[in-house]
Amino acid sequence: MIYTVTFNPSIDYIVTVKDFKLGLVNRTCEELMFPGGKGINVSMVLSNLGFENTALGFLAGFTGENVQKMLESNGVNADFIQVKEGTTRINVKIRAREESEINGMGPAIQKENIDELYAKLDKLQDGDILVLAGSIPSVMPETMYSDIMEYLKKKDIKIVVDATKDLLLNVLKYRPFFVKPNNHELGEIYGVELKTREEVVPYAKKMQQQGARNVLVSMAGEGAVLVAEDGQVYKSPSPKGKVKNSVGAGDSMVAGFIAGYLENGTYKEAFRKGLLTGSASAFSDNLATREEVETLGKGFQLDESR
Repeated sequence: MIYTVTFNPSIDYIVTVKDFKLGLVNRTCEELMFPGGKGINVSMVLSNLGFENTALGFLAGFTGENVQKMLESNGVNADFIQVKEGTTRINVKIRAREESEINGMGPAIQKENIDELYAKLDKLQDGDILVLAGSIPSVMPETMYSDIMEYLKKKDIKIVVDATKDLLLNVLKYRPFFVKPNNHELGEIYGVELKTREEVVPYAKKMQQQGARNVLVSMAGEGAVLVAEDGQVYKSPSPKGKVKNSVGAGDSMVAGFIAGYLENGTYKEAFRKGLLTGSASAFSDNLATREEVETLGKGFQLDESR
């Protein structure tokens, strides 16, 4: 079974305003509403690709009830812990001449809620996959990711981590199955600016030397790089298409990589599926569907020469 954990889910309310003006009443010309959070995005895409999975995390209030319903309607097993105080946050994303975001706070997670999460993690078995993705709410320990990996270290579980800075660095010693920084996040960790796939490779290898089994680096329109544990390095531009929405593209790449690995058992095919799935989400108003990924993949081959 595949499990994802989202510590601070949301309802993402995306509005388009043709000519947004501060201090005035603005009217939308398009509105979209999705369940949000990096782990939730991974679960949604896995479900779209035909892979059963369970989403874990914390929900609260009427907004949490709506996130639960939206996930269940998409075929995701939503096994969230209900928090008593506060509500699941609403994140407002304004699409205008410039994109702006207003993110909510989220509920007040207590120690007893964290204990409930560990009780659910006890059910994971050897061979399962666990995805830890996104930020940690300020009310939770900053060491949450590494605490979970320490807790599960005696089990043969493939753990995937999509996080930034210390959240990511602190888990490397536990040898996660793969990590997925983007090129900006990777550069920030090592104090460099990384613009090309060639520039990314040595720093992805450095992260691998620190413990990650596989390092997958997303680079938006520049494509992606994979430094695999078998010694191979894969790098390729993205498929061509018109970007409609970059939100969730990196999470979709994580889901696609997992799906490709489970389908084929090779890192090359996992990398290709991840690249296709991330791009399919970027080219869509919603998260990638199986049909969109398959259509985009027709004739697409990795261009490892560039």
